[in-house]
Amino acid sequence: MPKPKTSLTAVERRAEELDTIAAVLPIERRDELAELLTDHDIETLRHLVNQGMGDNTLRALTSDLTSYLEAWGLAATGKSLPWPAPEALLLKFVAHHLWDPQRRETDPDHGMPAVVDENLRSQGFLKSVGPHAPATVRRRLANWSTLTKWRGLDGAFASPALKSAIRLAVRAVPRMRGRKSAKAITGDVLAKLLATCATDSLRDLRDRAILMVAFASGGRRRSEIAGLRSEQLIVEPPIPGDDGPPLPSLAIHLGRTKTTTGDQDEIVYLTGRPVEALNAWMTAAKIESGSVFRAIGRWGTVSRRAIDPQSVNAVLKQRAAMAGLEPGEFSAHGLRSGYLTEAANRGIPLPEAMEQSRHRSVQQAAGYYNNVTRRSGRAARML
Repeated sequence: MPKPKTSLTAVERRAEELDTIAAVLPIERRDELAELLTDHDIETLRHLVNQGMGDNTLRALTSDLTSYLEAWGLAATGKSLPWPAPEALLLKFVAHHLWDPQRRETDPDHGMPAVVDENLRSQGFLKSVGPHAPATVRRRLANWSTLTKWRGLDGAFASPALKSAIRLAVRAVPRMRGRKSAKAITGDVLAKLLATCATDSLRDLRDRAILMVAFASGGRRRSEIAGLRSEQLIVEPPIPGDDGPPLPSLAIHLGRTKTTTGDQDEIVYLTGRPVEALNAWMTAAKIESGSVFRAIGRWGTVSRRAIDPQSVNAVLKQRAAMAGLEPGEFSAHGLRSGYLTEAANRGIPLPEAMEQSRHRSVQQAAGYYNNVTRRSGRAARML
């Protein structure tokens, strides 16, 4: 007699439901998420996915829910986070994350206690030397507030004391805004990276396509490259070449991006070599639908699941090391800043470059242009 099928436990059922929104969650931690999230949490996440909330926003919110906030709460108080969090705990969070490094040199009790710091660092939650960036603290508090509202509770996130504490902490410890990538990946740097992708191996073909598509499409964000699907690619009529055969052309329908709303469909175009590189990868990997850029196994097997955004960063750093460059000086954002810098170097008008990069702010995009000529320009040589 066949053994009756065992019904799924609540955790197993939630794990299966998480698979339906795997594209925007750290799915390698699916089982852990299934234990930490409630049925209501998962249903809310699915609703947000369907409504078009940005992938990065969802990843950050889920990470804060299941990782950092809970770990900090345990390390700082010895207990799991209470819901709702009292105002005193929120103020403690600010005090642990926004502090003055100079004051810390003379007062070891200032800022995050050493025992809490060591606890979080041993778990991999802290990597750089503090304090945190104000934007990171505000984001985590905002996510904490959202998670509180999901549970139908009210928190003290709008209290005057909390707002005042953040404002005073930021004012007391001014921070220089650092670039996301120390160096822009301009055309000459890109050529060195591409030179390391010279064979017809699957990994070389994939990485070459990632680098060329990310750069030539206007410096796409790593999340947009990792999440690219074949359904977004539309073949366009070839472009007449100057002194040769017509060049292949492709339209990429970006859909929702970091700076657009859900009903906008941003489109960028690829022409020539990037299209050829993309076609070579998809043909070799036998990709006809679904995710374009996928993981490659140890034995050369191509996964069905998309790479995660951090993998784009890892690919770039690995290729930088292979090219004899310093990996720490580059990140995936360098492709975005590098595209605009290269456009400025080649005399391409800013509005034309922004059509491809899809920057919304002229001020932000113009910064890359201005930096190209400021050092050697007349304004810097008044004496």
